[in-house]
Amino acid sequence: MEPLHLLYLDEALIVVCKPAGLLAVPGRGEAGADNLSTRLQALHADVRVVHRLDMATSGLMVFARAAAVQRALSMAFEARRVHKQYVAVVEGVISGDAGQIDAPLAADWPNRPRQQVDAAKGKPSLTLWRVLQRAADTTRLALTPVTGRTHQLRVHLQHIGHAICGDALYAPPPHADRLLLHATQLAFEHPLTGRALSFDSPAPF
Repeated sequence: MEPLHLLYLDEALIVVCKPAGLLAVPGRGEAGADNLSTRLQALHADVRVVHRLDMATSGLMVFARAAAVQRALSMAFEARRVHKQYVAVVEGVISGDAGQIDAPLAADWPNRPRQQVDAAKGKPSLTLWRVLQRAADTTRLALTPVTGRTHQLRVHLQHIGHAICGDALYAPPPHADRLLLHATQLAFEHPLTGRALSFDSPAPF
């Protein structure tokens, strides 16, 4: 079991970099018993979940250490006062240098846990993208999810024909041994002190 990569720790919260392939929170059955939340609770029993990352996604997460802090951070996420940015490598070469994907998302119930673009029943979902680098048949992007739907970045990129490399759910046969999606920036106000906190984690790919 690799050691946890803690970036910040105080009496109110913890910021940690989740590795790819590890559940963020407990899952079903014996396989779901090992997860980032449980590992943190073994070190700090008061840890509480605020948000999630997909198992296949790596990167920055914040956990609360008190119920009041959990509520405050959850409200900040809901009110879009938390800045999140991701780095992804996607299939194909994207034309243009920046843009947005505005496509409503809903669960694909017969094929859970897949999500889908659903103009009739989907919830409003918006992703901003910016090209960082182009290669022969892939593009490296900075992604900012304005909303926070399940699998939002993965479905939105697949929707415009540029699925994230290594995505076993939404991509063609994977060109990578992991999902090339990393939560690289996280910024918010400390719920107790009001101090601006900002964290960066370089993508490991």
